[in-house]
Amino acid sequence: MTTIRQQVLEANVELSRRGLAPFTFGNASAFDRASGVVVIKPSGVSYTAMTERDLVAVDLDGRVVEGKRRPSSDLPTHLALYRAFDSIGGVVHAHSHYATVWAQASREIPCLGTTHADHFHGSVPVVAHLSDDEVAGDYEANTGHAIVRRFSELDHRNVPAVLLAGHGPFCWGATVTDALDTMTVLEEVARLAYDTVVLNAAARPIPDGLRDKHFFRKHGPGAYYGQPR
Repeated sequence: MTTIRQQVLEANVELSRRGLAPFTFGNASAFDRASGVVVIKPSGVSYTAMTERDLVAVDLDGRVVEGKRRPSSDLPTHLALYRAFDSIGGVVHAHSHYATVWAQASREIPCLGTTHADHFHGSVPVVAHLSDDEVAGDYEANTGHAIVRRFSELDHRNVPAVLLAGHGPFCWGATVTDALDTMTVLEEVARLAYDTVVLNAAARPIPDGLRDKHFFRKHGPGAYYGQPR
């Protein structure tokens, strides 16, 4: 538990340090599948003041098993993703500037270049606005369910990020550190895409062959980017 707490604390602090979560606009969690415990940021606590003791541990039903703080209000969304995506061990949510701009515009981020293709196999999708009933009901859980539905025909391993219309991005990965790095890359990709369409509103996604080459040379069984492990 100590290691996972250290990782979650560092991920939350890094969200702020990297400029991805101004004020307290973000949260990171990790899931230890062996113990069934999720560790997440406490609600509304500043990143600079946070310590490991402030973090909250819950089970997959959201019951607190360790900690005295109230967990992040986005906890039900994190839990829905952990239940649905069995390969992930970390989730990060933020309101980073450019990714949130695309989300507020309700526009997916198109794959306009190889920087994008190195990390996401195609566009980063958007989840449409929830219905009034979904918002009035169990809003955060319904947000998670909406993300899962959006990925019913997408591979969450090949596109480990999503935009919530009018809200902001969620990212995930094998660990919370991976999810944080994906959020960092997403913000850069979102900025590149924004500047590209400002410069050329007619810009179109790169050809599928080029997209596939860049993605699969870094990911999958035939990957050859980087050094062998």
